[in-house]
Amino acid sequence: MDINYDRLPSHMQDSARRYMEHGHPVGDFLTFVMENDLCHAFVKADDINTMAMREWAVFLYNAPGKSWGSPEKVREWQAHNGLAGPDNNK
Repeated sequence: MDINYDRLPSHMQDSARRYMEHGHPVGDFLTFVMENDLCHAFVKADDINTMAMREWAVFLYNAPGKSWGSPEKVREWQAHNGLAGPDNNK
């Protein structure tokens, strides 16, 4: 699956990529985005991410459904190493 990270803020692209591709833990802001917790995401967002919330929504809309949407989905995605899968612990 090809995921486009280009429209996300440049300082967030690597974190988003590591989360999506390998299930790596991320900071508070991105965790709240992936959990679909808008209020907490805005509270933790820096000025750049605040202005980019529409791009984050588009990113999620095009992301695998199993990767985001609730704290449980985020935990499962991380436990299964993201797109790499459970047999690829990179």
